[in-house]
Amino acid sequence: MPIPDYQTLMLPLLRCLADGQARGKQELVTSLAAQFNFTPAEREALLPSGRQPIFYNRASWAATYLKKAGLLSAPHRGLLQITDRDQAILHEAPEHIDCQFLRRFPEFVTFRLPLRVGKHQEVMSLKTEVSEQALEEAIEIAYQQLRARLADEFIARILDCSPTFFEQVVLDLLVRMGYGGSRPEAAARLGRTSDGGIDGILKEDRLGLDVIFIQAKRWQGPVGRPEIQRFVGALQGQHAKKEIFITTSSFHARGPHLCGQDRDQDRSARRQTVCRADDRL
Repeated sequence: MPIPDYQTLMLPLLRCLADGQARGKQELVTSLAAQFNFTPAEREALLPSGRQPIFYNRASWAATYLKKAGLLSAPHRGLLQITDRDQAILHEAPEHIDCQFLRRFPEFVTFRLPLRVGKHQEVMSLKTEVSEQALEEAIEIAYQQLRARLADEFIARILDCSPTFFEQVVLDLLVRMGYGGSRPEAAARLGRTSDGGIDGILKEDRLGLDVIFIQAKRWQGPVGRPEIQRFVGALQGQHAKKEIFITTSSFHARGPHLCGQDRDQDRSARRQTVCRADDRL
C-alpha cells in the first residue's frame, strides 16, 4: 500500500501514546507500521537520497509538528510523551489531524511564521505541505528530478557531438573518478578504425603494467550481446584483465549478464569486464 504522508500519521501517532507512557521513536514507528500492515519492503523503502526510510522520515516529521503544537513533549532525549493538551484533543475524538487542525494552537502558528533576518527582510517561509510531503522529502525529490533533467540534457548534448568527443569525455570522467591515480597522462584515446573496438586505455600505474581497456558507445538504442562479445573478443590478443564498456543508452537484459559470465569463466586470469550505462555514472 502507498506510504501515508506525514499529516495522515499525526492522529495514529498520538493514539500510540494515549496511555501517557513515554516511548522511543523507533518503538513508535514499529507500532505505526503494524497499524498500517506494512510489509518489510514498504517499511524499508528509502528516500531518493537513500539515507533514511520514507516511513521513518514521515513519522519523524509528524512528531516534530505535534511537538511544535504542544501535543507532544520530549521528557528525555529520544523519548516522546503526550501532554495534557493532547489528552483533551483525543477526548474530542477527531477523525483527522493535519496542519490546518494544528493552527488552532498559538505555538504552532508562531512556528509557521516566516523566518526573518533583521527587522524587515523575510528570507524563508515554513510552508511544508508541499504535495502533502515533509519539507525534507520534497526537497530531496525536487533535487532528484533536477538531477535527472540535467542528466538528460547532458546526454542530449553528448549525442550531438562526435564519437571522438564522447570517447575523450569518458576517459576524462574515469580519470576524475580516480582511475590512473587521477593523472591526466594515465589516459590515452585510441579510437582508430583498426582498434577492434578499443576506444581508450587507462594506465593504473606509472609504468603501465596494469591497464584498463575502454569501450565508449555513443548510442541511443540498447547495447546488446553481440557488441559486448566483439569488445571482449578484441581484447583476447591484448591479454587484458580489466575492461569497461560505457554507453549513453542502456544494455539489453543479457548484456551486463554476459560481463558477469566472462568474469567467472576467466577467474584464473583474474579478468574483470564491467558494463555501465549513463545512469550509473
